Amino acid sequence: MSKVIIDKEKCTGCGLCAKDCVGFDISIVENKAVANGMSCIGCGHCEAVCPNKAVALEGYEDSVEEFEEQVRLNPKQLMDAIKTRRTIRQFTEQKVSEDILEMILEAGRLAPTGTNAQGTGYIVLEEKKDECEKVAVGMFRKVLGFGRVFVPMLKTMKITDNFFFKKAPLVIVVLGKDEVSASLAAENMAFMAEANGLGVLFSGFFTMCLKMSGKIRKIIGIKGKVYPVTTLVIGYPAVKYHRTVHRKTARIIKA
Repeated sequence: MSKVIIDKEKCTGCGLCAKDCVGFDISIVENKAVANGMSCIGCGHCEAVCPNKAVALEGYEDSVEEFEEQVRLNPKQLMDAIKTRRTIRQFTEQKVSEDILEMILEAGRLAPTGTNAQGTGYIVLEEKKDECEKVAVGMFRKVLGFGRVFVPMLKTMKITDNFFFKKAPLVIVVLGKDEVSASLAAENMAFMAEANGLGVLFSGFFTMCLKMSGKIRKIIGIKGKVYPVTTLVIGYPAVKYHRTVHRKTARIIKA
């Protein structure tokens, strides 16, 4: 449980923390900030906005970092990165280092969450990766015949032994009751992976299998109300693309 601590000696009563408090939990009394402790969600905005370091948020293990200005990405470089990124389904055998894995997971941890719930979790498939894929492949092969009747794409789909993970060295399942928050974390992670020269596949098929299969969940060791939202298949690309692709015109409504 987080708790806001205000240093009365440093506080000047500027009111910036109170104005930025999403829970309306801070008020200014006799020119000093006062944390009521009734509706704080632990977002840390009060600590981040205070110019005098008078506010501290307790209850977390990590520390805050000082910065002069928010880091802004170059708009053109960002747009070019978005345009040229592709879903990767061909990977080399090169392993992903622990340092890069930590950066990817940290990018997910720092993603925004609704009401600051911070309820997103991660499963890094390592020793159990091949076993999980084998079970998922078996499931898909059983239902493929039935599905081909209704889904044209399935008529030409080949379910190989590496159908889900494409021989990629790293697979991360993103968990969360709040699908929006988990999806934001997954997108952060994908950008971080790509910034490190990696390619990413969002495997909806494996996520679907994980939701349906008690056997896969048992292999992984997850119990209770754990909600898999998406699966990131990550590795170094074994394919190079040379141009952008077509996209439909955006449907935009101005009201």
